[in-house]
Amino acid sequence: MVDNNPDPGWYYCTRHNTVEHGEVCPAVDRLGPYPDRETASRALEIAKSRSEAWDKANKEWDDD
Repeated sequence: MVDNNPDPGWYYCTRHNTVEHGEVCPAVDRLGPYPDRETASRALEIAKSRSEAWDKANKEWDDD
């Protein structure tokens, strides 16, 4: 199978706390892919925000 998208994506490595272009570190240590370097650099902030939203939705679901 041929990959028609040559951009390997941007990732945030939680082991090294760095932004990586492509799959540099093992998947277990990466967040992403993200569309660009800037978004990948905010990976921890994005993950925290999503977790808070999911926690709120779960609490609302449990309260019903």
